[in-house]
Amino acid sequence: MVNKKRLINTIKKLISIDSQNPGSNESKIAGFVGRYLKSLGVRVNSYEFSPKRENIIGIWEGVNKRKSLLLTPHLDTVPAGKSWNRDPFTAEIIGDKIYGLGATDCKGNLAAGLEAINSMVEDGIKLDYNLVFAATADEENGSSLGLIPLIEKKILKADVALVLDADDFEIVITQKGLLHLKVKISGKKAHGAYPWLGVNAIDIAAKIIVALKKAGKTQIKNKYLKKPTVNVGTIRGGDKVNVVSDWCEFELDFRFLPGSSEKELLHFLKKTISKYTKNFRIEIQGVQDPYYIDPSHPLVSSLVQAMKQLKIKPRVSGSEGATVITFFKKEGIPAIATGFGFEGCAHIANEYASLDNLYKGSQVLVEFLKKYKF
Repeated sequence: MVNKKRLINTIKKLISIDSQNPGSNESKIAGFVGRYLKSLGVRVNSYEFSPKRENIIGIWEGVNKRKSLLLTPHLDTVPAGKSWNRDPFTAEIIGDKIYGLGATDCKGNLAAGLEAINSMVEDGIKLDYNLVFAATADEENGSSLGLIPLIEKKILKADVALVLDADDFEIVITQKGLLHLKVKISGKKAHGAYPWLGVNAIDIAAKIIVALKKAGKTQIKNKYLKKPTVNVGTIRGGDKVNVVSDWCEFELDFRFLPGSSEKELLHFLKKTISKYTKNFRIEIQGVQDPYYIDPSHPLVSSLVQAMKQLKIKPRVSGSEGATVITFFKKEGIPAIATGFGFEGCAHIANEYASLDNLYKGSQVLVEFLKKYKF
């Protein structure tokens, strides 16, 4: 059965290992996780896509080796910064709370996953499938040294995936897509005293931004997500106050619902800009597909049932921001996310997690993994 004292010792050790990204690396914490899994008889491999940026993949073989389920938390944390009033690596416990960098995001979830495996091995449980445990690097900086190459290079293979990176027993089944881009507007330079002799690129950009904000409503709806959004993240232009600006560039962050695509957004954007100028260029900076999995999928229903079994109220929800579950979409691997951190504590000074939540989270994972059926 799940051992709370052992779980607490594990998360304390994980917090004590510096894995800030940027600022450190994942080699020490990966080494700890690898040794932990090996001690349980789990077959372990390590993969690096940059020196000391280590990923650990453990495979615990089940009765039916033709099917596999992936559990994947991440190893890195954001930098601690200078706002902490306690040591971010000491893992101080006050009441039910454990304080430390990564307590909620994501070392608590990592510890809960490790304890769940330990508990099942100790109890002599044999799963009906292979359990793949991937503790990955670089999640806090886009996963280009972790989950993305592991999936693209076919190193990580699974029939379904459960991402351990959420809070308060949330079950994330859908998320918005992301499109980041830069719009560059060209105008005509002139003296500031004679603006009619030039074409002010900043004025044009302002009109475009207003038009984008007033854009019509989408017909697509998703009960787990808010409406699509566009944010103007940066804007720059002009050379001097008394010169008509002949250039302006601004960056846009589009978040869009499942059922729409970046191609549709780009068509809309180009059509809008063309109403005000023909002298523009668009540079795509990043695209991430939206994601949705039916709530009736066994991944979702089995996890809901496991939580209810332990008298925990599951929260089936969507994510307004980008998560790693979309990385599985291209490979056709159904994926959801859950986790046991404390909502609102990720990436803050004096980050903490609830020890009771982590203990119950380990129990949920054991219940879910034991009873999962493909």
